[in-house]
Amino acid sequence: MGKLATLFAPERVAVVGATDREGSVGYAVTRNLQADFDGEVLAVNPNDGEVLGLPCADSLSELDDIDVAVVVVPPDVAVEVVRQAGESGIENVVVITAGFSEAGSNGAAREREMVAIAEEHDLNLVGPNCVGVMSTSVGLNATFAPQNANPGNISFMSQSGAFITAVLDWASDHAIGFKDIVSLGNKAVLDESDFVREWGDDPETDVVLGYLEDIDDGRAFMETAREVGKDTPIVVVKSGRTDAGASAAASHTGAIAGSDRAYEAGLAQAGVIRVDSVQELFDAASILADQPAPESGEIAIVTNAGGPGVMTTDAVGDSSLSLAEFTDGTLDTLGERLPDGANIYNPVDIIGDAPADRFEETLDVVLDDPGVGMAVVLACPTATLDFEELAAATVAKQETHDVPVAAVLMGGSSTRAAAGTLSDAGIPSYFDPARAVRSLEILSEYGESREREVAEATTFDVDKERARSILERAARRNSTRLGVEAMDLLDAYGIPTPEGDVVNDPAEAKEIAEAIGEDVVMKIVSPDILHKSDIGGVEVGISPEEVWDTYEDLVARARQYQPDATILGVQVQEMLDLDSATETIVGVTRDPQFGPLVMFGLGGIFVEILEDTSFRVAPVPEPEAAGMIDEIDAAPLLRGARGRAPVDEAGLVETIQRISQLVTDFPAITELDINPVVATADGVSAVDLRLTLDTEEL
Repeated sequence: MGKLATLFAPERVAVVGATDREGSVGYAVTRNLQADFDGEVLAVNPNDGEVLGLPCADSLSELDDIDVAVVVVPPDVAVEVVRQAGESGIENVVVITAGFSEAGSNGAAREREMVAIAEEHDLNLVGPNCVGVMSTSVGLNATFAPQNANPGNISFMSQSGAFITAVLDWASDHAIGFKDIVSLGNKAVLDESDFVREWGDDPETDVVLGYLEDIDDGRAFMETAREVGKDTPIVVVKSGRTDAGASAAASHTGAIAGSDRAYEAGLAQAGVIRVDSVQELFDAASILADQPAPESGEIAIVTNAGGPGVMTTDAVGDSSLSLAEFTDGTLDTLGERLPDGANIYNPVDIIGDAPADRFEETLDVVLDDPGVGMAVVLACPTATLDFEELAAATVAKQETHDVPVAAVLMGGSSTRAAAGTLSDAGIPSYFDPARAVRSLEILSEYGESREREVAEATTFDVDKERARSILERAARRNSTRLGVEAMDLLDAYGIPTPEGDVVNDPAEAKEIAEAIGEDVVMKIVSPDILHKSDIGGVEVGISPEEVWDTYEDLVARARQYQPDATILGVQVQEMLDLDSATETIVGVTRDPQFGPLVMFGLGGIFVEILEDTSFRVAPVPEPEAAGMIDEIDAAPLLRGARGRAPVDEAGLVETIQRISQLVTDFPAITELDINPVVATADGVSAVDLRLTLDTEEL
């Protein structure tokens, strides 16, 4: 165990605010501790001589060798109690009291004072505004929850205290046990990263579960979770899947990203399994805690019922798993052993008259097939099937072959004893086939993430100082939104762009066009006009002879559209052949918790319509950049679908990486779109740029 060892395995716990007044938090916490705690409970209350048979101290300073102080006094007093705890050398404080940052400016000021005290004395402080902590290893229930946890190998943290009390009640009915439980509260000092780190070092915790509403430091959490997840699965429900704030975004990326995309990307990159419901959370916990990681995502189904077998097959089709293809030897053996009418192919239907021993024999053959990574055993009640015999046979074969198995027992009271037998052996059982498949999918996802090598982001040789000077020039003229006038920024980071430049008079424009030697694209350059094509600010296919007049027309249109707009000039740019190209987008928006969030997708005018996009938290290593391309639905289009030539995918991967490096190097870039990034078989080229700058960060 780590620095929180005495929080979860204390010998002496003091309750500050202990009382014998029934219905109060101080009463509930004291009684809960007295019920099961292996150590000594001490009471602190200057107004009482005795509470629930415990002599009362006036303050913490009167007590020695306290491991944990649980604080249930009013908020103003709580701050002073935390100070006493620090001065008394107490390591751990659990502040159950509310009335801090969740309660307005005065409460926030109290919380800041309490945090300063905790930092001064290096206190492990849980809360405030929390339900408390539990650890079944020592019978610790330092909460005001009405029910204690059953012992188990799951450690659970929650930002919602009410969620903890509900889960405890539900888990009791479902024979789910816990090692530690923490109510995070306001997370003033200790947060989700601290507990993930602690439980990663705890040999008695096999799975970490969390209900999170936010993550204070997304990057720190990713780093911690990535390390812990190599040995201990982490599964979370993250609430708040909203797009709040997206309407204010100035870029395509900002408009699409929303608040949840960064969590989705960051948790996935860290190897954290994100689920959508409480049911899924505990389904995941059960299978991850007790079943081995699969060798592959190939699943076999053994059933005595055709219809439910088809349902299970559909669930596999909806997942990232696939049906296993049996070897000829497996098919021959099944053909020899199963009766006429049985289906020897996957899903294996051993027909409705199958007794338990037919399941056992079939499962033995299927689990021995080298192409089978996991299995579902599905049974419906029949007069010939004893569910308890089936459970015993399933347990025996799973242990023999060490292949993960989930059971589907599609019955009621007749299946309960069998479900208990399976559960005792670590095999989860369900009524719904979709839950069984999803649980195995989660197990497969964890196995893959654990085996995945964590690559370091490539650091390219770039001209960082040139890029800095471009951004600082913009800051000096108070420009917070930049367009193609900042294309040199991309050049400084080695991102290919079409030939051309931004010019300030028609003579220069003509000179650039003549140097290019063919028809060009011309765009008005103004930080005040974001959607240039909407006002006729873009002209395509302009010959060198037409450039002078086109320059003057573009400026005139811009002035007519917005007389007070700042006009920085006109961009004259080489015209690319788009007939054989695919337009993509690489964008960035800066998330307050996770930092730069990089987007890749189909570009041009389709990006916000189709939203065929993928996201990663920067910096983005090469395998992750390649994965971004794999994930979009249009990936086949990039690889030569319908007779098109495959684009330079390596060039796209490198462009994603270089943009990732740019926005990591310059936190002042809050939003960025390169749209389109034109991809052809011969290479990629960034054609247009839109960028939002926080000048205070330069």
